Amino acid sequence: MRWLVVGANGMLGQDLVEALAARGDEVTGVDRDEVDITDPAATVGLADGFDVVVNCAAYTAVDRAEEEEPVAFAVNAVGPANVARAARDAGARMVQISTDYVFDGSGTSPYPEDGAIAPLSAYGRTKAAGEWAVRAECPDSLVVRTAWLYGAKGACFPKTIVKAARERGALQVIDDQVGPPTWTVDLTDLILRLIDAQAPAGTYHGTSSGQTSWHGFAQAAVAAAGMDPAIVARTTSAEYVRPAPRPAYSVLGHDALRAVGVEPIGDWEQRFAVAAPVVLG
Repeated sequence: MRWLVVGANGMLGQDLVEALAARGDEVTGVDRDEVDITDPAATVGLADGFDVVVNCAAYTAVDRAEEEEPVAFAVNAVGPANVARAARDAGARMVQISTDYVFDGSGTSPYPEDGAIAPLSAYGRTKAAGEWAVRAECPDSLVVRTAWLYGAKGACFPKTIVKAARERGALQVIDDQVGPPTWTVDLTDLILRLIDAQAPAGTYHGTSSGQTSWHGFAQAAVAAAGMDPAIVARTTSAEYVRPAPRPAYSVLGHDALRAVGVEPIGDWEQRFAVAAPVVLG
């Protein structure tokens, strides 16, 4: 199978390219230095010769997006539309990586794949627009939403927390936002399993099972690095105001995966135990 990974230099993109090469598939990775996906002319013919196109490219500076929404929209909505159009023209399947930020975070039970979206931030709005654009331009597309992503090949929450803990000796971390820490290696594996299973076009949730707070995740990271988790104290979102609102509840349901016979990613805590030596080094 021939794969094109757009946004191949990112945390997820690197793991995806590596996993595909390891299993013997043909894979080509491109990033913004090679292709400007926001330029329709630059994406004409981009997907020719490929069976699957995965778009990992995104504007992810959540706070800066509040001031640069047009820029974020270009990358998160116009870009995916252009890539999806190229995939459709080439007869390729399209996988669009999206986010829990399309929901408002007011839920108390896992969001279903067909749940009403209501993004609170510019980042969430532009990613929601990207979902719509991909579905419109490439009917044979899979929108895979993820949340709280971390990995070895980029900056991420557990690395940042461990570094801060070593430098400061004590931390305060938000305890009133809940979500499912998800390893890029596990999301990569899920994407491959969805394509291998010939999953029908639709929306799927690519997150770990279970949930924790940022405080709980921070304690797990600090403990994995050999420090006392008690050095991580609790604080609230009200004490740590940022330009872009964050969803308070980011747990996503996995019914669509089970409906097509694809097993969801395992419990976040068990998966982090495996991931921590790789991610934290």
